[in-house]
Amino acid sequence: MTAQDTRPAPGTVGEALARAKARGLDRLDAQLLLAHHLDRPRSWLLAHDDAVLTPAQRDAFDTDVARRADGVPIAYLLGQREFHGLLLQVTPDVLDPRPDTETLVDWALELLDGELAALPAPQVLDLGTGSGAIALAVKQGAPRVRMRALDASAAALNVAQGNAQRLGMEVSFTQSDWWSALTSPRLHLALSNPPYIDGDDPHLAQLRHEPLQALTPGPDGLQAITHIVQGAPAHLEPGAWLLLEHGFDQGAAVRRTLEQQGFAAVTTRRDLAGHERCSGGRWPG
Repeated sequence: MTAQDTRPAPGTVGEALARAKARGLDRLDAQLLLAHHLDRPRSWLLAHDDAVLTPAQRDAFDTDVARRADGVPIAYLLGQREFHGLLLQVTPDVLDPRPDTETLVDWALELLDGELAALPAPQVLDLGTGSGAIALAVKQGAPRVRMRALDASAAALNVAQGNAQRLGMEVSFTQSDWWSALTSPRLHLALSNPPYIDGDDPHLAQLRHEPLQALTPGPDGLQAITHIVQGAPAHLEPGAWLLLEHGFDQGAAVRRTLEQQGFAAVTTRRDLAGHERCSGGRWPG
Protein backbone atom coordinates (compact mmCIF):
# COMPACT_ATOMS: atom_id res chain seq x y z
CA MET A 1 0.00 0.00 0.00
CA THR A 2 1.40 3.44 -0.92
CA ALA A 3 1.56 6.43 1.41
CA GLN A 4 -1.09 8.07 -0.71
CA ASP A 5 -3.45 5.14 -0.12
CA THR A 6 -3.26 5.69 3.64
CA ARG A 7 -4.44 9.29 3.49
CA PRO A 8 -7.93 9.94 4.88
CA ALA A 9 -10.80 10.24 2.48
CA PRO A 10 -11.57 13.81 1.44
CA GLY A 11 -14.87 13.76 3.33
CA THR A 12 -17.96 15.90 2.96
CA VAL A 13 -18.83 19.52 3.64
CA GLY A 14 -20.47 18.51 6.93
CA GLU A 15 -17.43 16.52 8.04
CA ALA A 16 -15.07 19.37 7.16
CA LEU A 17 -17.08 21.83 9.23
CA ALA A 18 -17.19 19.33 12.09
CA ARG A 19 -13.37 19.12 12.04
CA ALA A 20 -13.15 22.90 12.18
CA LYS A 21 -15.55 23.00 15.12
CA ALA A 22 -13.40 20.44 16.93
CA ARG A 23 -10.44 22.81 16.49
CA GLY A 24 -12.44 25.55 18.21
CA LEU A 25 -13.28 27.64 15.14
CA ASP A 26 -16.29 29.90 15.10
CA ARG A 27 -18.93 28.42 12.78
CA LEU A 28 -19.08 31.54 10.59
CA ASP A 29 -15.29 31.57 10.15
CA ALA A 30 -15.32 27.88 9.22
CA GLN A 31 -18.10 28.40 6.69
CA LEU A 32 -16.36 31.39 5.14
CA LEU A 33 -13.10 29.46 4.80
CA LEU A 34 -14.76 26.41 3.28
CA ALA A 35 -16.85 28.49 0.88
CA HIS A 36 -13.64 30.26 -0.14
CA HIS A 37 -11.81 27.01 -0.92
CA LEU A 38 -14.81 25.52 -2.74
CA ASP A 39 -15.39 28.78 -4.65
CA ARG A 40 -19.04 28.69 -3.62
CA PRO A 41 -21.26 31.15 -1.75
CA ARG A 42 -21.68 30.36 1.94
CA SER A 43 -25.39 29.75 1.38
CA TRP A 44 -24.47 26.82 -0.91
CA LEU A 45 -22.86 24.98 2.00
CA LEU A 46 -26.11 24.94 3.95
CA ALA A 47 -27.86 23.00 1.18
CA HIS A 48 -24.96 20.68 0.31
CA ASP A 49 -23.87 19.18 3.61
CA ASP A 50 -23.08 15.85 1.89
CA ALA A 51 -21.06 17.27 -1.02
CA VAL A 52 -17.64 15.61 -1.24
CA LEU A 53 -14.42 17.64 -1.21
CA THR A 54 -11.46 16.89 -3.42
CA PRO A 55 -8.21 15.99 -1.62
CA ALA A 56 -6.74 19.36 -2.57
CA GLN A 57 -9.77 21.21 -1.17
CA ARG A 58 -9.64 19.20 2.06
CA ASP A 59 -5.91 19.84 2.55
CA ALA A 60 -6.17 23.57 1.81
CA PHE A 61 -9.15 23.96 4.13
CA ASP A 62 -7.55 22.01 6.98
CA THR A 63 -4.37 24.08 6.63
CA ASP A 64 -6.30 27.33 6.94
CA VAL A 65 -8.32 25.95 9.86
CA ALA A 66 -5.05 25.35 11.69
CA ARG A 67 -3.82 28.85 10.85
CA ARG A 68 -7.09 30.42 12.00
CA ALA A 69 -6.92 28.41 15.24
CA ASP A 70 -3.42 29.90 15.71
CA GLY A 71 -4.86 33.41 15.53
CA VAL A 72 -4.32 34.40 11.90
CA PRO A 73 -7.07 36.92 11.04
CA ILE A 74 -9.79 35.52 8.83
CA ALA A 75 -9.28 38.46 6.47
CA TYR A 76 -5.72 37.34 5.72
CA LEU A 77 -6.89 33.82 4.94
CA LEU A 78 -9.67 35.04 2.67
CA GLY A 79 -7.55 37.85 1.25
CA GLN A 80 -10.31 40.38 1.75
CA ARG A 81 -12.38 42.30 4.28
CA GLU A 82 -15.57 44.31 3.99
CA PHE A 83 -15.27 47.79 5.48
CA HIS A 84 -17.94 50.48 5.39
CA GLY A 85 -19.60 48.75 2.45
CA LEU A 86 -16.38 48.30 0.45
CA LEU A 87 -14.73 44.96 -0.26
CA LEU A 88 -11.00 45.50 0.24
CA GLN A 89 -8.00 43.32 -0.45
CA VAL A 90 -6.14 42.65 2.80
CA THR A 91 -2.71 41.08 3.25
CA PRO A 92 -0.39 40.61 6.25
CA ASP A 93 1.33 43.86 5.16
CA VAL A 94 -1.61 45.86 6.53
CA LEU A 95 -3.87 45.85 9.56
CA ASP A 96 -7.09 43.89 9.34
CA PRO A 97 -9.65 46.77 9.25
CA ARG A 98 -11.88 46.80 12.34
CA PRO A 99 -15.54 47.82 12.56
CA ASP A 100 -14.54 50.29 15.31
CA THR A 101 -12.70 52.35 12.69
CA GLU A 102 -15.99 52.97 10.88
CA THR A 103 -16.71 55.42 13.74
CA LEU A 104 -13.89 57.60 12.39
CA VAL A 105 -15.22 57.41 8.82
CA ASP A 106 -18.77 58.25 9.92
CA TRP A 107 -17.52 61.32 11.81
CA ALA A 108 -15.53 62.50 8.80
CA LEU A 109 -18.52 62.10 6.47
CA GLU A 110 -20.72 63.94 8.95
CA LEU A 111 -18.33 66.92 8.90
CA LEU A 112 -18.07 66.87 5.11
CA ASP A 113 -21.86 66.88 4.87
CA GLY A 114 -22.22 69.52 7.57
CA GLU A 115 -19.63 72.04 8.68
CA LEU A 116 -17.48 71.52 5.58
CA ALA A 117 -20.37 71.13 3.13
CA ALA A 118 -19.85 74.51 1.47
CA LEU A 119 -16.38 73.52 0.22
CA PRO A 120 -16.62 72.30 -3.40
CA ALA A 121 -13.48 70.14 -3.20
CA PRO A 122 -12.22 69.71 0.38
CA GLN A 123 -8.60 68.64 0.81
CA VAL A 124 -8.65 65.48 2.96
CA LEU A 125 -5.74 63.37 4.22
CA ASP A 126 -5.55 59.88 5.72
CA LEU A 127 -2.32 59.40 7.70
CA GLY A 128 -1.09 55.81 7.98
CA THR A 129 -3.54 54.51 5.40
CA GLY A 130 -2.65 50.79 5.51
CA SER A 131 -5.10 49.00 3.22
CA GLY A 132 -6.60 52.36 2.26
CA ALA A 133 -9.79 51.54 4.16
CA ILE A 134 -10.36 54.98 5.68
CA ALA A 135 -9.36 56.99 2.61
CA LEU A 136 -11.47 54.90 0.26
CA ALA A 137 -14.52 54.82 2.54
CA VAL A 138 -14.44 58.62 2.88
CA LYS A 139 -13.97 59.02 -0.88
CA GLN A 140 -16.89 56.65 -1.49
CA GLY A 141 -19.13 58.62 0.86
CA ALA A 142 -18.01 62.06 -0.32
CA PRO A 143 -16.82 61.79 -3.95
CA ARG A 144 -16.10 65.52 -4.21
CA VAL A 145 -13.15 65.39 -1.81
CA ARG A 146 -9.54 65.60 -2.98
CA MET A 147 -8.24 62.59 -1.08
CA ARG A 148 -4.60 61.99 -0.23
CA ALA A 149 -3.20 59.10 1.79
CA LEU A 150 0.19 58.53 3.41
CA ASP A 151 1.97 55.48 4.79
CA ALA A 152 5.56 54.78 5.76
CA SER A 153 5.30 51.23 4.39
CA ALA A 154 5.79 50.72 0.65
CA ALA A 155 4.15 47.28 0.94
CA ALA A 156 1.06 48.79 2.57
CA LEU A 157 0.84 51.46 -0.13
CA ASN A 158 0.88 48.74 -2.79
CA VAL A 159 -2.16 47.15 -1.15
CA ALA A 160 -3.94 50.51 -0.83
CA GLN A 161 -3.22 51.49 -4.43
CA GLY A 162 -4.50 48.13 -5.62
CA ASN A 163 -7.73 48.63 -3.71
CA ALA A 164 -8.19 52.13 -5.15
CA GLN A 165 -7.65 50.84 -8.69
CA ARG A 166 -10.11 47.96 -8.29
CA LEU A 167 -12.73 50.30 -6.87
CA GLY A 168 -12.09 52.97 -9.50
CA MET A 169 -11.43 55.70 -6.94
CA GLU A 170 -9.02 58.60 -7.38
CA VAL A 171 -6.76 58.83 -4.33
CA SER A 172 -3.21 60.20 -4.26
CA PHE A 173 -0.83 57.93 -2.33
CA THR A 174 2.58 58.99 -0.97
CA GLN A 175 5.18 57.14 1.06
CA SER A 176 5.75 59.28 4.14
CA ASP A 177 6.63 59.01 7.82
CA TRP A 178 3.54 60.84 9.03
CA TRP A 179 3.74 64.50 7.91
CA SER A 180 7.31 64.41 6.62
CA ALA A 181 6.65 64.12 2.87
CA LEU A 182 3.38 66.07 2.76
CA THR A 183 3.33 69.11 0.49
CA SER A 184 0.72 71.80 -0.16
CA PRO A 185 -2.15 72.51 -0.39
CA ARG A 186 -3.28 72.74 3.19
CA LEU A 187 -5.98 70.47 4.49
CA HIS A 188 -9.60 70.92 5.47
CA LEU A 189 -9.75 67.53 7.19
CA ALA A 190 -7.07 65.11 8.40
CA LEU A 191 -7.81 61.77 9.98
CA SER A 192 -5.79 58.83 11.19
CA ASN A 193 -5.95 55.44 12.83
CA PRO A 194 -2.35 55.43 14.09
CA PRO A 195 -0.62 52.76 16.18
CA TYR A 196 -1.70 53.36 19.78
CA ILE A 197 -1.10 50.18 21.80
CA ASP A 198 1.61 50.38 24.47
CA GLY A 199 4.62 48.31 23.47
CA ASP A 200 4.43 46.24 26.68
CA ASP A 201 0.68 45.58 26.43
CA PRO A 202 0.12 41.81 26.80
CA HIS A 203 -2.68 41.97 24.22
CA LEU A 204 -0.08 42.46 21.48
CA ALA A 205 0.67 38.73 21.65
CA GLN A 206 -2.85 38.03 20.37
CA LEU A 207 -2.16 40.28 17.36
CA ARG A 208 1.19 38.72 16.45
CA HIS A 209 0.15 37.99 12.87
CA GLU A 210 -0.47 41.68 12.08
CA PRO A 211 2.27 44.25 11.29
CA LEU A 212 3.73 45.38 14.62
CA GLN A 213 4.55 48.89 13.40
CA ALA A 214 0.87 49.46 12.66
CA LEU A 215 -0.15 48.39 16.16
CA THR A 216 2.30 50.08 18.53
CA PRO A 217 4.59 53.12 18.29
CA GLY A 218 6.74 51.78 21.12
CA PRO A 219 6.60 51.85 24.93
CA ASP A 220 4.32 54.92 24.94
CA GLY A 221 1.12 54.17 23.05
CA LEU A 222 0.42 57.88 22.63
CA GLN A 223 3.68 58.66 20.85
CA ALA A 224 2.31 58.58 17.30
CA ILE A 225 -0.86 60.47 18.25
CA THR A 226 1.18 63.19 19.95
CA HIS A 227 3.44 63.48 16.89
CA ILE A 228 0.44 63.81 14.57
CA VAL A 229 -1.22 66.46 16.75
CA GLN A 230 1.95 68.51 17.12
CA GLY A 231 2.66 68.44 13.39
CA ALA A 232 -0.88 69.14 12.26
CA PRO A 233 -1.07 72.97 12.52
CA ALA A 234 1.53 73.45 9.77
CA HIS A 235 -0.73 71.58 7.34
CA LEU A 236 -4.24 72.69 8.31
CA GLU A 237 -6.39 75.49 6.95
CA PRO A 238 -8.11 77.66 9.58
CA GLY A 239 -11.28 75.82 10.59
CA ALA A 240 -9.92 72.43 9.53
CA TRP A 241 -10.56 69.31 11.59
CA LEU A 242 -8.20 66.62 12.89
CA LEU A 243 -9.78 63.27 13.85
CA LEU A 244 -7.90 60.42 15.53
CA GLU A 245 -8.76 56.87 16.50
CA HIS A 246 -7.33 55.73 19.85
CA GLY A 247 -7.58 53.10 22.56
CA PHE A 248 -10.72 52.80 24.67
CA ASP A 249 -8.88 54.22 27.71
CA GLN A 250 -6.96 57.01 25.93
CA GLY A 251 -9.77 59.50 25.29
CA ALA A 252 -8.91 61.90 28.10
CA ALA A 253 -5.22 61.94 27.22
CA VAL A 254 -5.90 62.57 23.52
CA ARG A 255 -8.36 65.37 24.28
CA ARG A 256 -5.78 66.97 26.55
CA THR A 257 -3.11 66.72 23.84
CA LEU A 258 -5.41 68.38 21.29
CA GLU A 259 -6.35 71.18 23.66
CA GLN A 260 -2.75 71.83 24.65
CA GLN A 261 -1.86 72.19 20.97
CA GLY A 262 -4.59 74.82 20.57
CA PHE A 263 -7.42 72.88 18.96
CA ALA A 264 -10.98 74.02 19.69
CA ALA A 265 -14.29 72.16 19.90
CA VAL A 266 -12.42 69.08 21.13
CA THR A 267 -14.71 66.11 21.60
CA THR A 268 -14.81 62.30 21.55
CA ARG A 269 -16.99 59.78 19.74
CA ARG A 270 -17.86 56.32 21.06
CA ASP A 271 -17.87 53.08 19.07
CA LEU A 272 -20.76 50.63 18.84
CA ALA A 273 -19.66 49.00 22.10
CA GLY A 274 -19.90 52.34 23.90
CA HIS A 275 -16.14 52.81 24.27
CA GLU A 276 -14.41 56.14 23.66
CA ARG A 277 -12.84 55.44 20.27
CA CYS A 278 -12.14 58.66 18.33
CA SER A 279 -11.25 62.18 19.40
CA GLY A 280 -10.83 65.31 17.35
CA GLY A 281 -10.84 69.06 17.25
CA ARG A 282 -11.03 72.08 14.94
CA TRP A 283 -8.02 74.25 14.19
CA PRO A 284 -9.08 77.81 15.11
CA GLY A 285 -9.71 80.48 12.51
